[in-house]
Amino acid sequence: MQGWDQVIETLSAERAVLIAGPTASGKSALAAQIVARQGGVVVNADALQVYGCWQVLTARPTAHETASLPHRLYGHVARDAEYSVGHWLREVRAVLAEGLRPVIVGGTGLYFSALTEGLAEIPATPAPVRALADARMAQDGSSGLLAELDARTKARIDVLNPARVQRAWEVLHATGRGLAAWQDDTGPAIMPLAQVVPIVLRPDVGWLNARIDQRFDQMIDQGALEEVRAELPHWGPRRASARAIGAPELMAHLRGELTLETAIEQAKIASRQYAKRQRTWFRNRMKAWKPLDPAQEQGIAG
Repeated sequence: MQGWDQVIETLSAERAVLIAGPTASGKSALAAQIVARQGGVVVNADALQVYGCWQVLTARPTAHETASLPHRLYGHVARDAEYSVGHWLREVRAVLAEGLRPVIVGGTGLYFSALTEGLAEIPATPAPVRALADARMAQDGSSGLLAELDARTKARIDVLNPARVQRAWEVLHATGRGLAAWQDDTGPAIMPLAQVVPIVLRPDVGWLNARIDQRFDQMIDQGALEEVRAELPHWGPRRASARAIGAPELMAHLRGELTLETAIEQAKIASRQYAKRQRTWFRNRMKAWKPLDPAQEQGIAG
């Protein structure tokens, strides 16, 4: 995306920048331009761009882009590996130790919250609890697990996100304490908001939805279907990596369950729904961040 000059001119080249935004909002383009102009390193804060099996489908930076500018925490996790916000925070600490000015960009709100507010040290979920949760999710969906959560946790998590509901249920049943209680026992933040420039992109919904549809068509042209086809022998729908937007729909097409046209339309709908959840998170949890309309860029002081 062009036209970010005025934004970049207002930034200190010494201060870390955080850029959150919904899918297809242009946040990666802004991050890359900041690093190209002012130096530093682009650091991923997207929970799906960490997986090596997805390049096109998650709009991960290309090999040319990563060769042109320093990038960290992209495509380095195996499809079947356990990877949590705790893993990500530890890796961010290692990146900060390199000494380059970080420009951290992504759409995973939980990553940014943990980075700027701290993260509770919740014990790992035992395998039997995870297996039970997986079985219940496969049979009945998230509604049964949600009904068993404590009120404080229900009020805090995204109850429309099955993965978040399952995670909260696993924590409760593994530890005897609700996720909200664990979160209240939070350690110190790595990067408090007062020490960084926190930017959140808040585009017009119509503008964003048009970009989402256009970008998915471009992904198909760039080989997204072939990328999903390569995953077919390894597909595990319960894995975190399988939540890549568009992967389940294109997989259903490859299995003969949907026409390609229907799969693409359903993937676009899923992308728009995901963007809506992201916007809700950012609106509720990032009120202190500096808002920016990517269609009408303005300077950001700080």
